[in-house]
Amino acid sequence: MKKSFKLTDEKLAPARQVDSIKHELNKYITRERKKKVSPGSDFWDFDVQFGADVETAKVIHISEINKSIDAAVALGNESFYIEILAKPGHRTVKPKN
Repeated sequence: MKKSFKLTDEKLAPARQVDSIKHELNKYITRERKKKVSPGSDFWDFDVQFGADVETAKVIHISEINKSIDAAVALGNESFYIEILAKPGHRTVKPKN
């Protein structure tokens, strides 16, 4: 998913618009995680980029999406760009001490 979201809408309150964006992103991530994993992979991992626009997007962890959206709202941005790409992930064994 590569998409720009507007944080303002004439029909919705700003807080409800932010909630609807977060809900759409969570639905997308859930849908991608439910897909069958390719042989040799353990789970779906995600590459996430977030920024005010495509040129300024920076890599973030998937758990930081909501924090980044809240930060964009706090800065007063009218929109933001997010890119979420699914990739096969492989579990690693933690070394025992």
